[in-house]
Amino acid sequence: MYYVVTGAAGFIGSNLVKALNQRGETNIIAVDNLSKADKFRNLADCEIADYLDKEDFIESLIDGDFDGEIKAVLHEGACSDTMETDGRYMMQNNYRYTLALLDHCQDEEVPFLYASSASVYGGGGVFKESREYESPLNVYAYSKFLFDQVVRRRWDQRTAQIVGFRYFNVYGPREQHKGRMASVAYHFFNQYRADGCVKLFEGCDGYANGGQRRDFVSVEDVVKVNLYFLDHPEQSGIFNLGTGNAQSFNDVAV
Repeated sequence: MYYVVTGAAGFIGSNLVKALNQRGETNIIAVDNLSKADKFRNLADCEIADYLDKEDFIESLIDGDFDGEIKAVLHEGACSDTMETDGRYMMQNNYRYTLALLDHCQDEEVPFLYASSASVYGGGGVFKESREYESPLNVYAYSKFLFDQVVRRRWDQRTAQIVGFRYFNVYGPREQHKGRMASVAYHFFNQYRADGCVKLFEGCDGYANGGQRRDFVSVEDVVKVNLYFLDHPEQSGIFNLGTGNAQSFNDVAV
């Protein structure tokens, strides 16, 4: 049987594939969209059973080609560009595609672990997994928010494990392909390596220069949490995934 990792050539997805390899797992179907070809480098040192384009995979899944063959789905694939303005594309790619995966996993009683986002909370200061604190500010956040609502509505009817991870600001290896959407830590590192200094944001809204704060969590910790739930299929839920502590950009730069 196979583990399916979507977004497998991406940042978190490729780290999950590598972590599964370190457990001796190589029966992995890597699903992604390599129209941005340089992402292949994230899989070059990984062992997988097969690679499928995201559209080919969902078609095969719906056609029943993988019925009874999937051990679990780790769904990390999405458009994560918070500046994307094509709402139709974002909802099709992030919401409808994820919904099709969920439907199949529930029909086949397959564990489904998926990437949500802390962006569902919007500009609020309370990060609690409760509808009253959720107010997405862009269509990316809304696509994640809406899927979480579907999971909540279906909660009592679930047939297999469903786990949503509301990632905060993840950083670490294998994010070089993300460009402007890479982590603050990644950009700071490259600025320092190139210029010997780091450019910080000017202070505003009561924050000093470089005083803006975020919860930065390492991709290694993100992977460990994913694998914990993979090992405990009896546990389901939608969870925040961060450190629980905010750090200033100044701290990260230092």
